[in-house]
Amino acid sequence: MQYIITFAAVILGFLIALFLKPQKKKNIKLLLAFSGAFLLSLTVLHLLPELFHEGHHHHVHEGEHEHHSIPVGVFIMVGILFQIFLEFFSKGAEHGHVHVHTDENNEVHHIPWLLFISLCIHALLEGFPIHENTNLAYGIAVHHFPIAIILTLFFVNAKMNKMMVFAFMFSFALMTPIGTLLAEQLHFAQHYSKEISAIVVGILFHISSTIIFESNEGHKFNLAKITMIVLGFLLAYVMEMGHSH
Repeated sequence: MQYIITFAAVILGFLIALFLKPQKKKNIKLLLAFSGAFLLSLTVLHLLPELFHEGHHHHVHEGEHEHHSIPVGVFIMVGILFQIFLEFFSKGAEHGHVHVHTDENNEVHHIPWLLFISLCIHALLEGFPIHENTNLAYGIAVHHFPIAIILTLFFVNAKMNKMMVFAFMFSFALMTPIGTLLAEQLHFAQHYSKEISAIVVGILFHISSTIIFESNEGHKFNLAKITMIVLGFLLAYVMEMGHSH
């Protein structure tokens, strides 16, 4: 199920942008704010406690190797720094900013490879913790949905070939399910699942907090945006409480 959720979110965003062509940036930014709050809440309510609980468990039962273990927080910081590095190439596409080189007619004629590769690495890593937490699949799906709309609208408006746009978005849609599959199948991914999850938590922290603070012009908080952020938090809380029971 988690494979379908994350894949379908990108394809649905692509189709909505292609056929409905939503032009109200305000509505897309509100959707982004909701997705950022939802994702941040799932990270704080579930992933973080789970990581530190596992870290404590590891500390108690394997005390003799205690001096060899690297604190979970280090991997979270690595995730934050790695996302900053990725954004050097993607120019912030992960949180709704598209900066791609265009010609004098403001058109794009080829796939922007740096954006594509960095976005795919980002989406691939996001898939790793999903196999242990289905709720996170919804969080990633809600995160990817407005991003898919924004990217598709930009490429279509920049007169990029529609088949190239589809190839870009289809590949992007596949990345998170592939990440989940790798997490389930690779011995390396299973052995270092805590460290990988901590890196992904760092990535999600950076992405979701940036979305929340940047989804309004001039970093101003208005009532509609605050409402969407609160709704995102409440939905994540209700889902997490349902999951824990």
